[in-house]
Amino acid sequence: MPRHPSRLDRLTAAAIRRVWDWARVRGRITAADPGRYRFAHLGPGAALSFPLGALYNERYMAIGEGTLVGEGVTLAVGWPGEDFGADIVIRIGRGCSIGRGSHIVAHLRIDIGDDVFFGPYVYVTDQNHGYTALDAPIGRQDGEDKAVTIGDGCWLGVGSVILPGTTLGRNVAVAAGAVVRGSFPDHCLIGGVPARILRRYQGEDGWRVTEKD
Repeated sequence: MPRHPSRLDRLTAAAIRRVWDWARVRGRITAADPGRYRFAHLGPGAALSFPLGALYNERYMAIGEGTLVGEGVTLAVGWPGEDFGADIVIRIGRGCSIGRGSHIVAHLRIDIGDDVFFGPYVYVTDQNHGYTALDAPIGRQDGEDKAVTIGDGCWLGVGSVILPGTTLGRNVAVAAGAVVRGSFPDHCLIGGVPARILRRYQGEDGWRVTEKD
């Protein structure tokens, strides 16, 4: 038979929950209370939830007004301490929502428009590992950087991966689990590995399903 929690167990659990709720509120990073972090720009009403994932080189990040970054999100520019001069390397626009556990990892430039929504555990990067030097471990080879642009109004489904060199137009919906590389036009649904256009708005013809190859 399962043991019923004692009064002490219940009091301890309640105290832990109260402390955790307090930490989640007090641990948020906002423009009014950024703590030790110094962003290039952190707009009014923007908030990074507690607990964070990795966060470094935030002085090369600009986050727009009203954007919410969920719990456990990693925002990383280059390597800790790397100097990018006056450049903004990660830009996240206004009114965005970055789902919990997502990663945005930049070495050149990642530009995310306004009103972009990430599901949980989305991964966006602008760098590929090198792998062509046969006598060097892949993790020690120089990477190849290609900028990423995600247009206004996009939706990135849970677990999707946005690879270097990708450009998404406005209001592109990315299906869960898609692996995306390349350029995609406004107002389309993409999905698959590798991702391709599944449906596309074509003006007077409305939305059309794309024929399979």
